[in-house]
Amino acid sequence: MNITALRPRFKQYLEPVAGVFIRCGITPNQCSFLALVTGIAAAALFVERWFLIGSLLLLLSALFDLIDGSIARRTNSHTNFGAVFDWIVDKYVDALVLLGVGLSGIAIVSGFLPVPKIADFAIIGLAMTGSLMNTFIKPVVYAEIGYREKVEGKIDDPLEGVGFFGRPETFLVLIIGGVTGFIWVSVIIIAICTNLSAIQRIAYLYKTLS
Repeated sequence: MNITALRPRFKQYLEPVAGVFIRCGITPNQCSFLALVTGIAAAALFVERWFLIGSLLLLLSALFDLIDGSIARRTNSHTNFGAVFDWIVDKYVDALVLLGVGLSGIAIVSGFLPVPKIADFAIIGLAMTGSLMNTFIKPVVYAEIGYREKVEGKIDDPLEGVGFFGRPETFLVLIIGGVTGFIWVSVIIIAICTNLSAIQRIAYLYKTLS
């Protein structure tokens, strides 16, 4: 599974929406800010156990995150700050939505194993760590190795096709779990798969950079 490879196709379908945003005078950074606001709102709803509505807002946040790049490309308004701000927004949303599930107090592993409730939050912590580290590997590589080529304002990512479970997969699993009422299953899947994906990327870098 690597949904990132399908990103160009998703963006194609969102081009009309990007056109509406452009006509309304919305800039790429403002669109990124909308992704942040809707992501924070999704996290807040998760805390209150309104997982269905929260998941729909999380989907909206993901759409805003895709649209900001289309706006920048079509208006030729790529900036270094915009690229950095987009990364910052992504990480805040990634961490907060998982934290929101944890703060909701729902049973994750304690629902079927004789373990204390703190074990549930430990799974949340593992999911957050895997989610952030799985993508944090990229900027570390950029900083240490010095990849500087850019395509449409983004660094030509040497890890784009590496790792079976990235941010899009995390969002998809979390949204499906929230909509179906099995968000606890989503957290377990994310905790396992994001960390395995991070190990996969580390192994790839070991082979190519040693």
